[in-house]
Amino acid sequence: MSLIPFIQWCLKGTLPTLIIAALASISLGVVETYIAALIGYILDIMIESEAVSLLAENWAVILSVITFLFLFRPVTFFISSYLQSMVLSPGLRTLVAARLHRWTLGHAKSYFDNDFAGRIAQKEVQASNALADAVVEIIHTVLFAIATVATSFLIISLVDWRVGLLVVFWFIGFYLMMSFFLPRIKLRSAHRANAQAAATGQIVDTVSNISIVKLFANSGREDNAALAAFRVLKSSLRSYGWELIRFRTLMVLYASILFFGVMVSCVYLWIEGSATAGQVVAAGSVAMRMMMMAGWVSFSLMTIYTNLGDVEDAMKTLAVPYAMVDEDGALPLVVKNAKIEFEGVSYSYGQDTGGVSDVSLKIKAGEKVGVVGASGAGKSTLVATLLRLHDPENGSVFVDDTNIRQVTQDSLRRQISMVTQEASMFNRTARENIIYGRLDASDDDVIDAAKRAGAHDFILKLVDNQGRKGYDAFLGERGVKLSGGQRQRIALARAIIKNAPILVLDEATSALDSEVEASIQEALRTVMEGKTVFAIAHRLSTIAHMDRIVVMEEGRIVEEGTHHSLIRKKGVYAGFWRRQSGGFLGVDVAA
Repeated sequence: MSLIPFIQWCLKGTLPTLIIAALASISLGVVETYIAALIGYILDIMIESEAVSLLAENWAVILSVITFLFLFRPVTFFISSYLQSMVLSPGLRTLVAARLHRWTLGHAKSYFDNDFAGRIAQKEVQASNALADAVVEIIHTVLFAIATVATSFLIISLVDWRVGLLVVFWFIGFYLMMSFFLPRIKLRSAHRANAQAAATGQIVDTVSNISIVKLFANSGREDNAALAAFRVLKSSLRSYGWELIRFRTLMVLYASILFFGVMVSCVYLWIEGSATAGQVVAAGSVAMRMMMMAGWVSFSLMTIYTNLGDVEDAMKTLAVPYAMVDEDGALPLVVKNAKIEFEGVSYSYGQDTGGVSDVSLKIKAGEKVGVVGASGAGKSTLVATLLRLHDPENGSVFVDDTNIRQVTQDSLRRQISMVTQEASMFNRTARENIIYGRLDASDDDVIDAAKRAGAHDFILKLVDNQGRKGYDAFLGERGVKLSGGQRQRIALARAIIKNAPILVLDEATSALDSEVEASIQEALRTVMEGKTVFAIAHRLSTIAHMDRIVVMEEGRIVEEGTHHSLIRKKGVYAGFWRRQSGGFLGVDVAA
């Protein structure tokens, strides 16, 4: 949650490569500075030698210069550039992006529920790109510049140590100026990045819900929301830009001081006879190079601080601690009987009301239990607790007498197949969406699961915008190319192919019409054979055949029994049955 440890975590394992790249950049800085001084050395040789004997007397020096220019300098430049463009930049971007994405995937579901999907994705990309750019710039520019300043100091000090001190004092002033401006730039960069992410999140939220926007004719409202986000972004961009203008203008003025000071001092020494013309030219060339480089370095430092501001901003979103982690020493869950027990479970989402309160429920191995209740009765909360999408505030959940807090979350969820009311689809092929339940499944397994879920026939008719057909056709973002019933049948196929010992159905047939539902009821019965089933339904006909029905009201279990026994009891369930329309439970019913 602080910048330096975050960067160290992101770059873990890269130190050897960073050191090699740093040495290459420093070497290039030294070489480039001596190139600037060469003209002065050559001038002194020309002045001190006769024209007719210039080549004969100085052939070794001339050969060294040629070798330096056409061999040593290009090789040094190639190595430094190769490490920067072919190793560091692509390597760091992908490494940091993968590391951040892996961390993000480890967050609890509530983390994603409380933010825009587009905003989270934007922060991942922002952090990985910005951190990679910052590291490359530090090595390519900052270390190069430090090597240049150190070499320039040596070259100018050879003329006169007092002139060399000008470089030292100028560098101190340069550092102080950076210390003043760069934190201000970083702060404004963070504001800019946050505004950019908010604007991106607003756009993604609108586009991902475009059907609702169109159906409710609210394009104007979404346009106004986007404009508001863009106005904030524009303001942050202008604030950032103004700080840059001030900084770069003052830097241009300050950089000229060094060149002026060195040239005046060296000319004075030449007049006194303490310096040769070549030394004056060499010192002036190096000083001019530093003057020209100051603008480039200051811009790079500004870019580095801007990137660090982006990293720091993204870090606040991505690097938050996990809300739920596996306990130390947690073992994989091994299910033999698939018994489930809720023992005094309470969870109210941190509020005074809602969720479930002191729920105790035992489900025997292989038992099929249906759960009914009006909206807000706590049914989905109970399912989320079983899946350990959150931990209960009080009580415990057991699978085969093992507290699910003592096992790894992934191993728990691998033992549970689930079909939800809103079936989620990836923008991938139909085959990939089904096989997600068991990645090693064969094509025959996929087709068999699709047939059992009643999905095979419509899948064969699928054609996407790239001409891919059948099981190779892409389903579109979130499965938008499918009807609700088609999405749920693919979700059923996914659960069928997973073949986990525990099956959770959360309104699994709610999007199916009666004819389609009837066609897959037999498939569902087949899937449920030998499994422990926990089924939530508003359509009471889908759970009437269950071994037991649990009725919930205001977060508590108020009735239990078979369909017929509960009808005879004439209680809450019987009231639901009387009031249902077309087999659906009215969500506003209160018994």
